[in-house]
Amino acid sequence: MTDLSVVLPGFPVQRFANLLPALDKHLITTTDLITLDVPELGKRTQLPLLDLKRLCNAVLAALHADLGVAGPQPDKSTGLRRKGSEIPASLGFLSVLDTNLDSALGGGIPAGYITEITGESGAGKTQFLLTLLLTVQLPAPHGLGRPALYISTEAPLSTKRLSQILNGHPFFKNLGPSERPSLDNVISAVTPDLESQDHILSFQVPVLVARHNIGLIILDSVAANYRAEFERGSGGSNLATRGNDLIRLGRQLHDLAREHNLAVVVANQVADRFTSAAAAAMGPRSSLMASAQNNTRQSQDSPLASRSYQPAGPLPTAEPTSSMAEAAMAVRSSMPEPMPEEGPPAPPALLLDHQQRWFTGWGDELYHVNGLKTPSLGLVWSTQIASRIALYKRPVYGRKQVVEDEEVGSAMLKMWRRWMKVVFAPHVAPSGPGLSTAVEFEITMEGLRTVDKSKRKKKRADDAES
Repeated sequence: MTDLSVVLPGFPVQRFANLLPALDKHLITTTDLITLDVPELGKRTQLPLLDLKRLCNAVLAALHADLGVAGPQPDKSTGLRRKGSEIPASLGFLSVLDTNLDSALGGGIPAGYITEITGESGAGKTQFLLTLLLTVQLPAPHGLGRPALYISTEAPLSTKRLSQILNGHPFFKNLGPSERPSLDNVISAVTPDLESQDHILSFQVPVLVARHNIGLIILDSVAANYRAEFERGSGGSNLATRGNDLIRLGRQLHDLAREHNLAVVVANQVADRFTSAAAAAMGPRSSLMASAQNNTRQSQDSPLASRSYQPAGPLPTAEPTSSMAEAAMAVRSSMPEPMPEEGPPAPPALLLDHQQRWFTGWGDELYHVNGLKTPSLGLVWSTQIASRIALYKRPVYGRKQVVEDEEVGSAMLKMWRRWMKVVFAPHVAPSGPGLSTAVEFEITMEGLRTVDKSKRKKKRADDAES
């Protein structure tokens, strides 16, 4: 390591004198020590991994001290091991500047955790993120009084819309010039591929967080690069590699949130959910019942309910007896066997189709219809986040004001209705099944705002009269 004395003249090389000859022999530089994984270094040098890890950590700490970004390390012995009742009192929250939305979120977006905002395109994910970029700069209880970091994997940061919210929201208008958030306190970066994303999160983000006291990290969106670089049809090994990368990403974001007490918010895409072939593999009777569930099905039946439905005849492996044959002849009919009155059996408890209604946000009501969604990156990514907030949108159709002859009686899309609900979180209870307890909101020029149901009823009455 001939360049170590040049990069870090005061580095204590005596502690690692037994490692330096092998590193020099294999042309390992200081850059290699802070960029390559320890197993890769061990493979090239045949040195003990534990000694290499200690050397890499020592070099990284010396570089941080040389750059002036070294600070007191947090106590990792306690971590986030607190009782559920103690968590809300010890957290800082980022408000979305709406009383009803903040109340549903348990005070806002918590610091120290990874929060995911998922939903379809146009559901309002970006509007949530832009609002948080401004509110994190506010003092408590609305924010943390710290700058924000926005990492985009798709489109760059929309500074025009951010300025629109800053200049139009009533809350910001009432603040003095020194209290108002500023676009100068928002740092943005674009990561078009996984290689640049991993480099930024591993090396640049920790330095930015320590140097600028970042209070919010936004990753928009978490699924874009993984969808582009990992294809499902490439085999199980490709998915296993993707799963390992997701676990590593979750650990990186979790460590940043915990060590620096900042909020990490990621936007996630959704995909259409289709009925799996597990029911068809259970037999023709199950296939018939599965096909009857295409439009509407009961999803809240107990997993033990399927035991109450006995097969129509003897088991295939059982040898028929004379009494069985006589009974079969007695009930034989040309008409198909009717469906049981109790309804179709519930799927087995261990099937993903049965379990994912509790952690995806879609399909958790008693009766659900087609059009279910599933957040991208699957169950592996769901285990890496602490909170999941789902956004929904539904179209509203109406009659055209100016009706042309060839389109008489046709309906057109007038607007979108949007809802927000908490799927799971450590500091607040879930919103509940369906959209009955979800908070309906709208997107205006000023930002996010909950819908006043009394005004909506009055508008419907006026439309009906007209």
